[in-house]
Amino acid sequence: MTLRFTASFQEEDGLIVATCLETGVASQGRTLDEALQNLREALELYFESEPAPPKYPQIFVTSIEVAV
Repeated sequence: MTLRFTASFQEEDGLIVATCLETGVASQGRTLDEALQNLREALELYFESEPAPPKYPQIFVTSIEVAV
């Protein structure tokens, strides 16, 4: 089975942190590609012990502007 997830990326302490928005699973790497690959591996390990539901809710991501 293959499921599609949404990943967000954030720089922290010189590393890129990748987080799966649906599960909360996170990983990191020195580059975006490395962080994404590490997140993929972390999700695979996560689902070895957690049953994968047939479908996760679809997440939509956008940016907004706020006057401060």
